[in-house]
Amino acid sequence: MLALSRSRAVLKAGSQSRPLVLASRVRPFPSLRPIQRSLSSAEPSSPLSPPPPLKKSKWRTAAKVVNRTVWLTLLAGVGSFYYVTKKDKSPGVQLPHDPEKKTVVVLGSGWGATAFLKSLDTTDYNVVVVSPRNYFLFTPLLPSVAVGTLSTRSILQPTRYVTRHKARSVKVIEAEAQSVDPINKTVSFIDNSDIQGSVSSTTIPYDYLVYAVGAETQTFGIPGVQEHACFMKELQDADKFQRRFLDCLESSAFPGQSDDEIGRLLHMVVVGGGPTGVELSGELHDFLEQDLKSWYPELAGKIKITLVEALPSVLPMFSKRLIDYTMSTFKESKIDILTQTMVKEVKERSVMLAMPDKSIVEMPCGMVVWAAGNRNRKITQDLMAQLPADQANKRGITIDEYMQMKGTRESIFAIGDCTASSHAPTAQVASQQGAYLARAFAQRAKRDALQARLTDLESSAAMMLHEDERNKVVEQVETVKRSLAKFKIRPFTYSHQGTLAYIGSDKAIADLPFFNGSFASGGVLTYYFWRSAYLSTLFSLRNRTLVATDWVRTKVFGRDVSREW
Repeated sequence: MLALSRSRAVLKAGSQSRPLVLASRVRPFPSLRPIQRSLSSAEPSSPLSPPPPLKKSKWRTAAKVVNRTVWLTLLAGVGSFYYVTKKDKSPGVQLPHDPEKKTVVVLGSGWGATAFLKSLDTTDYNVVVVSPRNYFLFTPLLPSVAVGTLSTRSILQPTRYVTRHKARSVKVIEAEAQSVDPINKTVSFIDNSDIQGSVSSTTIPYDYLVYAVGAETQTFGIPGVQEHACFMKELQDADKFQRRFLDCLESSAFPGQSDDEIGRLLHMVVVGGGPTGVELSGELHDFLEQDLKSWYPELAGKIKITLVEALPSVLPMFSKRLIDYTMSTFKESKIDILTQTMVKEVKERSVMLAMPDKSIVEMPCGMVVWAAGNRNRKITQDLMAQLPADQANKRGITIDEYMQMKGTRESIFAIGDCTASSHAPTAQVASQQGAYLARAFAQRAKRDALQARLTDLESSAAMMLHEDERNKVVEQVETVKRSLAKFKIRPFTYSHQGTLAYIGSDKAIADLPFFNGSFASGGVLTYYFWRSAYLSTLFSLRNRTLVATDWVRTKVFGRDVSREW
């Protein structure tokens, strides 16, 4: 036991003394000696201080700033896009119908009517919209829909999208107006849809009528136009054109067709050298060059496009320089232009043309597209017939400088293509007329409020017994009368914003006002300006997004050549 305790004591003493012995023998690691020497030489007083900081690169700092800016901009853009789309889908609560307010009935949902609804303050009126279609159609892009560059829904804007974002509830009725009674101030209309309820016709009264029914295609009484030609005015016209054009392609590819028959089927005749006819010809050329050569290589070289115009030149509203540029572009694109040529008859398989030398030529073709003018609708003719003394112009409704239909004593206001004003029947004119009329209606609401206040004050003054109180009311009456005497609605003034047209091959022309003159431009840069101008003119973010997406889709994947029905 004594020996065991001694050995434990020796081991304990050895374990306590061993670290001292080892510590005295520890030497610095060889690889650390240069670092210690460099630190001691740089800073002898603090051998363990950190190395000096590296200098930041200016380019690196700028890159960080740009990176943060891009991400913040992207985040703000996505957030704004989400906010606007969410707001569009959730219009909120509206004021109800107010029986004390006057009723404004709007006939139509085109450029003039939609611009009027968009700008009108509905807190001043009860508004009713009657139109055979429940949407607004962006007609300048209709040729793009006809050849598949854009989808149908991209250029449609529901009328209820405009009306649901107004302060007061607006009643929208999808129906076709049959007659207007300017004496009793009523409108009669019918439900012409495929599925009808127990009530399919009715009559409603109005205090003010905004007449914006537009016009229909003018055929000039030429035989066969209504039966055999395609129009380019409504949405169903674009669908009909696309269906018949693909029919011509597939029929020409049918086995056993002769060369003459293939040439006839693939000959497209466009009648009308205005913006619609020119843009449709350009879109057809793009369809041929960008898509049909890939999917119909055996037929693409046989497709022929002919543009027929009765006037000496196409696009008469443009400058001569742009007209010459368009004609030279069409010549390069192998689009034939026949000016001073009139259509005498449209047959099922051909079109009869009166050439400049007075000769009559029968031109075989697979399809005729008619884009040659407008005429009054039947309801417009009937309305004008009720006021023969004031409405004798066959071109349309005669209006004054305040858009009032003459002979109706400030109860009917006409705008757009149904009128015979001094301005051209264009979408730009109709849109400005609608916006002006909305501002004028706001002024009329203020005038009506002053007149109602004047009537109340005069009634109160007659019933008052105390002379002092009556004198105060009389002073207020004089003040209101002076305000009414100063009240005046400004007449309509048209501000021309320029004219644009697409001519194919990624080229467009623009005739824009510039100071006291005009600026004429044509080419690829003008084409991008044309696209940006149309995007900004579209009524909603939804339409702008859909149209821009369709343009990208067409550029990447091309147009669809499949049949949907």
